This record gives sequence, structure tokens and C-alpha cells, in this order.
Amino acid sequence: MFRRAQLPPPPPPVEIRSWPDREALLADRAVVLGELVRAHVSPGRLGMLWLWGALCALGWSLVGAALITFEETYDIFSAFLAVILGGMGACCAVPAVVLVVIGLRYDIEVRRLLYAWGQLDRDPVRDARLRMPGVSLVWLLMSFTLCALGLYACIAVPATSEAAQDSFALVALVTGLGMTGWLTGLIGIIKAFAHRRWALRVLIGAPRPEPLFSFGGGAHR
Repeated sequence: MFRRAQLPPPPPPVEIRSWPDREALLADRAVVLGELVRAHVSPGRLGMLWLWGALCALGWSLVGAALITFEETYDIFSAFLAVILGGMGACCAVPAVVLVVIGLRYDIEVRRLLYAWGQLDRDPVRDARLRMPGVSLVWLLMSFTLCALGLYACIAVPATSEAAQDSFALVALVTGLGMTGWLTGLIGIIKAFAHRRWALRVLIGAPRPEPLFSFGGGAHR
């Protein structure tokens, strides 16, 4: 896991900045933003997100196997096996959920630093490599695929006539796996769009979209 101490510090306040010239500021800005972008949407971060999702899916699979064993148990040994499977599943799923929550909090801090450092100045030449459109597209496509498959497993599969004839434990197993895939893909989609929005607003300087509705603050005739 990443620790908060490993993140670059925020830019110093205006009154204590000590860059000798603009070029020095742009050089430091480029280095820091490069580290932050890699910490946010690098292929390694995508692999780590999927690893956490796979660990959670493994844990839920063991819990589902425990539920199925409980439904079909006829002796004390089967019940004992179901308890063991449930405990193993919890040992896999709970740490995975904790890691995902920590990763989401880490991403929030990374995005805050991205905006803080990016708004120091503009540097079109160095900023071009920070947009990473190809990596963002990979994040988006892979996450969308996983999200769609998870949503299908979560809704369509239990709704079929065949699923209605299956045991409750098997339906719960499929639904839980689908929900895990859907949430993992949704996190990836949000990160891909967040990076794209940062690149447009900070690196390129695209104007913010006009709100659909405005409340107060306008001139009255």
C-alpha cells in the first residue's frame, strides 16, 4: 500500500515560495505532476485495483460455497467445513474491502495535489505527456467491460427462470460476484473520467461547463 508520507508535499504558499525563476518552478511542477499522474492512473494502479477486486471475489466465492454447503449439509462434518469456508472467505473479503477504501482515500489526496500543483502555471510542452489519453482509454474500456459483466451477473442472471430453480445460496453467490465486478469497474470508470477532467481543466484550461440551473446571484431588472 501507499502511505501518505510517500506523496509529494503540496506546493508552498505564495509568500514563502523560493523558486529562482519560472523555469525552475515549471521543472519542479513537471516532476511532481509526473509522480502524481503515475500514482493515479498508471497501469500498475489498474492492476492493483483488479487484484483487490479479485481478492474480494475470491472471498465471496468461499462465503458462497459455505452457504451452499450449509444448505446441503446433513452431518456435523459438512457444517464444520462450511464454517471453515466462511471464515476463509471473510479473511479474504474483509482485507480487500479495507484496501479499496484506503485506496479511494489515497486517490482523493492525489487528485487534490494534482489540482494544487497543476494550477501553479501552464507548461504545454511538458504537460502533453501528462494527459496520458491512451492509458485513460485503457482504464475506461477495461473498467466498462468489467462493470457491464458485473451488472449482467448481478441483475440478469438471477432473474432468469433457471436461477429461480437454483438454491438461494447459488443466487447469492452469483449476485455477490456481479456486485464485486460492478463496483470494481465503476471505480475504474470514475478514475478515468476524473483524470480526463483534470487534464482538460488544468493542463488545457478548458472552461467549466455552464450549470443547467442557477440560483440567485443574477441581476434583476
